[in-house]
Amino acid sequence: MKFVDPRHDCPRDPWHTVGGEDGPMVTITPDAYLLLTLPQWHSVRATWPAAKPVGVIVPNDVAIEDLAPDLPQLALVALQFPKWTDGRAYSQARLLKRRYRYTGEVRATGDVLVDMVPLLARTGFDVAVLRHDQSPEAAANTLTHFAAHYQADVTEHRPLFARQGASA
Repeated sequence: MKFVDPRHDCPRDPWHTVGGEDGPMVTITPDAYLLLTLPQWHSVRATWPAAKPVGVIVPNDVAIEDLAPDLPQLALVALQFPKWTDGRAYSQARLLKRRYRYTGEVRATGDVLVDMVPLLARTGFDVAVLRHDQSPEAAANTLTHFAAHYQADVTEHRPLFARQGASA
């Protein structure tokens, strides 16, 4: 899992928004690595050039099923955590990776805390944009606390007992 630290400019992260995430609708000129709101994406998806990677910001109250037809065009889906206690984006990420076999980047944005990182990784997130007071080093460290998990997840489809039984 990768981490974007909002406290510092991140030159390795090429994604950028148009007119701000909550800004008014503006004329959108196709450019590589644009991260569009859902309404912005809907206004340009029919004419978006395949050679220009594009991403979409998806609120956590949107049904991922509605986005499924667009997934082949999207290089990134940014899922929002408006509050760290609102976990609907975990379910959205799991659906993207398991049900829809989405291979693009799934990014956690919003109120993303270090404590959430292990579950973010297990539900299909590839990148987390940490809240401004969170440390990327501490976030990476949380991924080393457990060697294995009992339950299945998006990368390991069998629970621990089935994995142990298969090797015996």
